[in-house]
Formats: sequence, structure tokens, C-alpha cells
Amino acid sequence: MSNCTTFLDVNRRFGDKTAIVQPTTGHSYSYLELYETVNRVGNGLRGIGIVPGERICIHLDSSPEYVICYLAVWRIGAVAVPVNIALTEEEVRYAVTNAAAAAIITDARGCAAAERIRARTPSLRQIVCMDTGGSTEAVPWDDLLAAPPELRAKYCSGDTVCQLQYTSGTTGDPKGAMLTHTNWMAALDAEGDVLALCPDDVYLGIYPMAHVGVSWGFAALKAGATWVVMARFDPEAYIRLVRENHATVVASMPPVIHSLSLSPPGTEKAFAGTRIMISGGGPLHPSIWKTFHERFGIPVANAYGLSETIVVGTGTAIRPEDYATAEDFRSVGHPVGYSEVKIVDTDDPSVELPGGETGEIALRGPSVASGYWRMPDETDAVFLPEGWFLTGDIGYLDSRGMLAITDRKKDMIVMSGWKIYPTEVEKVLLEHPKIRDIAVFGIPDEHRGEIPVAAVVPAAGADLLHDELVEYARKRLAGYKIPRKTVILCDLPRVGGWKLLRRELRERFGENAPRK
Repeated sequence: MSNCTTFLDVNRRFGDKTAIVQPTTGHSYSYLELYETVNRVGNGLRGIGIVPGERICIHLDSSPEYVICYLAVWRIGAVAVPVNIALTEEEVRYAVTNAAAAAIITDARGCAAAERIRARTPSLRQIVCMDTGGSTEAVPWDDLLAAPPELRAKYCSGDTVCQLQYTSGTTGDPKGAMLTHTNWMAALDAEGDVLALCPDDVYLGIYPMAHVGVSWGFAALKAGATWVVMARFDPEAYIRLVRENHATVVASMPPVIHSLSLSPPGTEKAFAGTRIMISGGGPLHPSIWKTFHERFGIPVANAYGLSETIVVGTGTAIRPEDYATAEDFRSVGHPVGYSEVKIVDTDDPSVELPGGETGEIALRGPSVASGYWRMPDETDAVFLPEGWFLTGDIGYLDSRGMLAITDRKKDMIVMSGWKIYPTEVEKVLLEHPKIRDIAVFGIPDEHRGEIPVAAVVPAAGADLLHDELVEYARKRLAGYKIPRKTVILCDLPRVGGWKLLRRELRERFGENAPRK
């Protein structure tokens, strides 16, 4: 098995054709430039002492350079650790420390924080900065670009780990899913198959590059298509970029599709050349999907997968041939590629349930991660013998073998594609001096899918306002994790005084949670 970046060697035959472009900055790379720049950065990283197997954090805005960093790290046999630009310094430090990263690649805004993190992290030897901003501690990006443009990809066995994709469990402790070269190669083939990608395609990507949704863009590159990058989603810019670039394949999420269904008349003209749209990151309500379909007429590939499966690398997707009318938009489709899906008993995963019965969704296939980095107990709990992975999602298989998702076994909240884990948020907010007890839960939101709500039991004599809670949270959590509403309670619903009943909170407050 070879390195997952070897498609670069093949695709440089496209020469001057644009491989990737970021319209807002004007930064673009042809296929030949991409090949040579990846090689330069790979050689540059080797030149500052990075060796195969070492972990390299990437802490940048979504950009062509982020893609180059991924590919360069993989090409030299090192391990990419993508870090969300929205995370706080402490959250970044956790990833760097847990991964025992040898280097971090960042920009001028992150350079000072990286230096503080390095002072507390023995493994972190190097900081590479796009713009050093006067820092004498960081290696300039330009130094890497000065390295030679030829580099043969490091040979790697298929089970060699090439990425730690940090996710979180209901315990709130981020876990690094170990993704291998085989995982990525299978994922790119599966996604290319779902979208029927070809060199004539133009893909508009909106997913943050620290998220496994970046894989759709890599699949486009593997197919020889052009990848148009949006660093920050903006509805008006999104429509304009589709129109100006004649995008044939467009990334989206349920809130985006909802916004389009409410957009001014004539908006659909911008999508005249779009042949398929991706939806992922959360449930797409049938009523919204139907409205969009009837107005825009664009087939939607509703995809299901997780960080641990590189989206549909091992997962499911609904394709145009899976539905005859908009009334069938109630599924996440059939298994993709070599994926397998089954439904198991939520209490005993060794028991497989028959079709139509609801239980926990289990996936098996070539893109299932090899486990969680340095977390054997957490690995054993969900990565089962014979290759099955317990997703924590609840669903059933219909009479056609199509997967429908009905609930989540875990209490994870999905807001506009961002995954929010209540216990992680609670752990931070419980340190507020005015809070005695707290529970974070999700309620439905037509635009965002869900929003996080905090149920707070104040300390004796304390009066806590929502804005005060938000201000406290903003300094300690990424913005998307901050509760959008607050409810004040005398006590939280618990079983036997200890087991929290989040479901009761969701049912009690629902969409009518008051804001204080």
C-alpha cells in the first residue's frame, strides 16, 4: 500500500489547470504548482527535523495553504492534527499536548499563543508561521517554500496512521480518532463515487478544513476537478461564488439549504449549472428538503458519516436514483462503496436487530478509524471485534435497506454542522461562582437544526443573567459551544438524585425555552 498523496503525482499531468482557489484572497494553485508546493513544504518540514510518525498540528483558517499542509505532512509520512481555528488557546493546547505534537503550523494571530503553548509542552519543538509578525521564535513559511520541489512520497503501509481527528465524547474529553492512509484512500474513492466527480467539475467547499468534511475537497482534487474554497461562510458570497465559478458540485448543510429555500426569487438562476449538492452535518428536515427540491430542482446527496469514518468513507448517502419524489427525502440512503451498516441492540451490541426495528447504528468498512489515540478503554467501548464501529446514533433500516436516523444515543448537539458535547460545556460553566448546578441540552431550531440551551441552578442568593453567562463562556469556549438560551431552575431532573435526565429537559422546554 502506498502513500495517500500519490494522486498528486498522477494529477500533475493537468499542468496549468486550476486545482484550488480561494477567491477572497486570490490565492490559487494549478495542479503542477500544487504538486511542487506540497513537495517544497514536505522537504521544508523534513529540513527542520520532522520525521515520519511525528504529529504536526495545523491551526489555520480554511485556505489552499491548509490543504497544502495536510498533503505535505502526509507525504513525508508524518501525522496531521487539524485544529479548529475557533478553539480557545487552552483547547488548542489540549490537542497539542495530547497528540505530543512536534510542530504546529499557524499564522500571525496564532503565533503568540503557540509560543505560550510550547513553553508548557515538552514535545513541541517547532512553530511554523505563515507570517511571523516579528517573532524570532517561529520558522517562516517562506523558509519551507524555499526547499526543493521534488519529493517522492514516503512509502507507508495501509494501516499507518496519518491523521489524528479530534472529536469529543459525552465525557467531554476530546478523543483523537486515528485515521490511516487506507482510511483516506477509501474515503476519497467513496466520495468521488457518490458525486460522480470528473475533471470538468468545479466544487465549492464550505466545510471547515479542521473537519473531516474537508474530504469532499480532496476527492475533487483526486478527480482532477477545481476546488473553490470559502474560508468563512456568507450567504450572499456563497450564491455569488456558485454563479461566478459555475460550480457543478456544491457543499451545503441543512441551515444553508433552509436559507436558500427562503431566498429572493431568481436565486435559483445562480445554480443553473449545479448538478448535485451535498448535505451533511445534521438532520435535513423533510419539509425544508421538499421546498428546496421543488424550487431549485437540484439533487441532494444527503450523507451520513462521522469523524471516525471520514464521512461516507464508511457510511451512507442518498443519491438521486434513491428517490422518485420529494416525499422520499427521509433517509440518509444506502451504504457507500465497501461500507456495511447494521442496527444493534442499544444495550447489547452483539445482538443485531431485524429490518424496521430501531437501535444503535453500527458501521463497518475500510475508512473506520483504527481507534482513539492513547485511549484504550474508549477504543474498546465502540470499536468492536470484526471491524464494527458503534456510532452512538439511533436509527433503523427500511424495507429497501435505506438507513433512517431517528435519535442520538449520546446527548451530542449538532448546530449548523458543529458538534457540541454538553458535558464539555458544563464542565467549564460549572466553575462560574454563581452556578450551583447546570445541564446543557439541545432544542430544535428550524434554521440551525439545534441550538444549545443551559438549564442553570444558581448558587444560594445569586442572580445570574443570560448575558453574564455568555460573557463568561466566551472567554473559555469556542463560540459555537456557547448556550444560546438560559433557563433558571430550582433543581435539575435526576434519577436517584444523580443521573441527569436531559430528555426531560428537552421535552419540557423544547422550542419555547425562555431567554433570561
